[in-house]
Amino acid sequence: MKKALAILLTVLMGVAVLGCSSTPAPAATEAPAASQAPAATVAPAATEAPAGKPYIALISKGFQHQFWQTVYAGAKDAGAKYNVDITFDGPPSESDINVQIDMLNAALAKNPTALCLAALDTQSVTSQLNDLKAKGIPVVGFDSGVPNAPEGTIVSTASTNNENAGAVGADEMFKIASVKAAIDAATPDKPIIIGVLSQDATSASVVGRTTGFLDEMLKNCESVHAGQVAITGHDKYAKAATSGETAVELNILVPATTSTTDCQTTAQGLLAKKGLVGIFCSNEGTVSGLLAATTDGQDLDRTNGKFKDITVIGFDSGKTQKNAVKNGWFAGSITQDPYQIGYLAVELAVKTINGEKVDAIVDTGCQFYTKDNMDDPKIAPLLYD
Repeated sequence: MKKALAILLTVLMGVAVLGCSSTPAPAATEAPAASQAPAATVAPAATEAPAGKPYIALISKGFQHQFWQTVYAGAKDAGAKYNVDITFDGPPSESDINVQIDMLNAALAKNPTALCLAALDTQSVTSQLNDLKAKGIPVVGFDSGVPNAPEGTIVSTASTNNENAGAVGADEMFKIASVKAAIDAATPDKPIIIGVLSQDATSASVVGRTTGFLDEMLKNCESVHAGQVAITGHDKYAKAATSGETAVELNILVPATTSTTDCQTTAQGLLAKKGLVGIFCSNEGTVSGLLAATTDGQDLDRTNGKFKDITVIGFDSGKTQKNAVKNGWFAGSITQDPYQIGYLAVELAVKTINGEKVDAIVDTGCQFYTKDNMDDPKIAPLLYD
């Protein structure tokens, strides 16, 4: 009996050994398939665009600033309307070029259907732009876009037309009763001055706003004093009065540097000019300089201020500028429309994906805000700090 049990036990152990040794064989042949097939499908899936919808990646110049959050809000709404997936990334500050490049490379790894880009530095993203072009992935610039990008790499740019925005400032100032009365009363014997504080003479956006304001105000004033309007103060913009006599002088001043101190010094020089009735500031930098030169704007108080008879129109937003508008020290200011910048960037990308023809530049518009409308639902989200 014991012998029979021993023989049976030996047989069972042999079967067990054969069973254990036969299992790895299939595993040995299936292992390569298991390690290769999923690797070929799973790895790309982790970096591919979301399934089922076109995927548009947006890389901005920043993220935390309220301006960029409003851009993002517009992009999200456009994504929802056109049924596309979007992502929105931006570095902590507009000096973090390498961070933006890393974000751009991460977006490219997801194989987007289209990409929207506001580049901090065009040279730093040139190779990526060329790769996108080679892959047939359209790129839409937004905000400042991608200046001097390689030819054919940017299909369209959604941005503020700065000349149009500057012209809005001229038209709004010309409509103000006290300014219009001063222009009407001006003569070559008693000329008036409308000043322009322009942060620099090189930045495309600042130059555009300055040119837009000067050209429109020149036209407006010429309708009252034909041949008696001159542009002075900077060779880039200078135009003599065609009659040889000047009733209205458009005086443009550019600070030595973009620092608030230099902007303040330049503003003080402008404020000291006899016959000054109005000032246009080209951006938040020059606004800050003017406010510093006027006791944070209090000297512009329309009732008791030292410069109560000077009408000011600003540009951009920011806490101190909004305060000046709210108090009536500024007649108003012009803000870009960051919501439309984000919305139109996505819309242009969708149109391009669908094979529609789009314009090379699309104006995202601007808004003129005053103490009376700055809290309106359509204006308030555009007024960032």
